[in-house]
Order: sequence, then structure tokens, then C-alpha cells
Amino acid sequence: QVQLVESGGGLVQPGGSLRLSCAASTNFFSAYAMAWYRQAPGKQRELVASISSGGSTNYADSVKGRFTISRDNAKKMVHLQMNSLKPEDTAVYYCNRESYFGQGIQVTVSS
Repeated sequence: QVQLVESGGGLVQPGGSLRLSCAASTNFFSAYAMAWYRQAPGKQRELVASISSGGSTNYADSVKGRFTISRDNAKKMVHLQMNSLKPEDTAVYYCNRESYFGQGIQVTVSS
């Protein structure tokens, strides 16, 4: 069974930064693509960023140039560095592998 545990969320002012981390309890972590999704109140869950097993990355247009996804295969972790945060980035962020999602972590961008 795959477990994904997010950390690093919280409240930040507009223009600030946060780094989300996801610890995965899974075998063969390096063989799988990983991703971050988010869901804002009243909206559908959306893909924010993904990283392939080989390290290729993709980003939603809304976060390109501001967010960076990375992975540490030795530690079985994936990170999301979020810079220049905007109020519209406020959401619950979820770590993802295939059909598995973590419990989610709140990110609130507000002054």
C-alpha cells in the first residue's frame, strides 16, 4: 500500500515562499512519476506540477516560473518550491502517485 504524507504548508503573505514536501512509503519510488495537485474551495482539483521518473517536469500555466517540483529518490521524497505566491494559490495541496493521493495540506496566501 502506498502512503503519501505532505508537510510544509501554512499561511504566507502574497509574494512569499513555501516549500511543500511529500514523504512516500513505497517500493521502487524512483520508477514512478510523482505530482502535486491542488483544490481551492468550490473548484475542482487541478494538476499543479509533475515530475517523471527521469526527472522531466511539467507545470500548470498558472504556476510556471514560480513553482519548482523536485524529487529525492534516495529519501523517497518529492518537493514543491513555491515562490512569488499569490492569493489565488490558496488551496489544499495533494501529493500524488498514480491513483494515490496524500491527505492534503493547506496553503493560505493572505495579507
